[in-house]
Amino acid sequence: MKKTFYVTTAIDYVNAEPHIGHAYQKIVADALSRWHKLIGEDVFFVTGTDEHGKKVADSAEKIGKKPKEFVDNVSKKFKEAWKSLNIDYDRFIRTTDEDHKKTVIEFIKKCEKSGDIYKGTYEGYYCVGCEAYYTEKDAPNLQCQIHNKPLEKLKEESYFFKLSKYQKFLLDLYKKHPEFILPKEIRNEVINRVKKELKDLSITRTSFDWGIPFPLEKNHIVYVWFDALINYYTATRQKGKEKYWPANIHLLGKDNTWFHAVYWPAMLKSAGLELPITTFNHGFLTFNGKKISKSLGNAISIQTLVNKYGADTVRYFSLRQFPFANGDDGDFSESALINRNNSELADKLGNLVSRVSALAERYGLEKTKTNNLEINSTYKEVSNHLKNYELDKALNEIFAFIDKCNEYIQNKKPWETKDKTVLYELSNAIKDISILLFPFIPETSEKISKVFNFKISLYELEKPLKIIKIKKSPILFQKIK
Repeated sequence: MKKTFYVTTAIDYVNAEPHIGHAYQKIVADALSRWHKLIGEDVFFVTGTDEHGKKVADSAEKIGKKPKEFVDNVSKKFKEAWKSLNIDYDRFIRTTDEDHKKTVIEFIKKCEKSGDIYKGTYEGYYCVGCEAYYTEKDAPNLQCQIHNKPLEKLKEESYFFKLSKYQKFLLDLYKKHPEFILPKEIRNEVINRVKKELKDLSITRTSFDWGIPFPLEKNHIVYVWFDALINYYTATRQKGKEKYWPANIHLLGKDNTWFHAVYWPAMLKSAGLELPITTFNHGFLTFNGKKISKSLGNAISIQTLVNKYGADTVRYFSLRQFPFANGDDGDFSESALINRNNSELADKLGNLVSRVSALAERYGLEKTKTNNLEINSTYKEVSNHLKNYELDKALNEIFAFIDKCNEYIQNKKPWETKDKTVLYELSNAIKDISILLFPFIPETSEKISKVFNFKISLYELEKPLKIIKIKKSPILFQKIK
């Protein structure tokens, strides 16, 4: 049996349309998914939309629509956005899906059986934008630090999950399995906070009705975060998908850390289920130093960017510009995107493919026993970087090899020597480059594979390129002024 790899993204809240801030995480997940498929693993990649909660109900009411009609429309726009970016997921899950509702109800009953659910009264502060509860310690000015809006004070009857019971379990988990929370800086923050205090979690609401009915009492609905986290498990409940649980990695923004690193493992333990291996908490894309967000008025449309620059340029920039592995924020800059498109994609990769294919069309190819452009060490470095989620460094290695190829063609001058063996070495190297680039810029890799007649497969790295009649490649990346 193949080794399985299950990768998930956070499911996006549908109170507003998708923007480039949402896309960053999906592009990373897609690159990881494609890489693990490339190396022969059995991959399951899940993304989707989070469709319950007060924020969604309020957003629907503002434009005079019923919540279900509203979420159907916005969820469709997320699917369209991911299609435009060539995001090749295996399941797009919606928390309004019937199988998810059923799984949530079963999950709650398992937690109740463990003695972890009780009835009480919730009184405290709440941010509708985050759909999250805050203490006065978390928000000293009683204002949400993300949305810059005052918190609402709530008091209502609620069912609670005994989160406090799992304090020792969680601290032991973080100690024995440090890979459960990455990067380590985020892990240390979580450990310090869990050590101080862990309050029980309010898991139902009664002030509105847009949510999954709580199975233990009719007039309660399930708190949106308790519902949403379970989506990762729901996706593996379908026939034939059970083998993928537990997840290898949950990708999430650092504003979702507490829910995934504290609530989620405690919930799974209560329900008697295995825990995911890693929750990776990445930084935000920012614009002028602020998190990109519809509510902050600085959202950048995905469709606009793709129409203007192309999917692969947007993908490449997002993966190359921002060091994902360290969890830092990255400031989005159109001028930086244009610079990378022109200097790296067009001048380095595009120019190499154009020159070699044009010369190969003119003079032909001839196999050689020597290989001055060996890809093996580059492949090993790329593989190691991707194990550590260092996607920017992986791309840096590939482009260092592209630089080597460009230097080689300049030194050998096949346009003067008409040396068919040099052109063969370069063509073979382009094959290898394209295979390694496939997880990052799949559309471009597929275009190159058609010019040089090879399949996108790791096995092709070990095979010499077949000699065929080459025709000059169309321009891969236009220079942007």
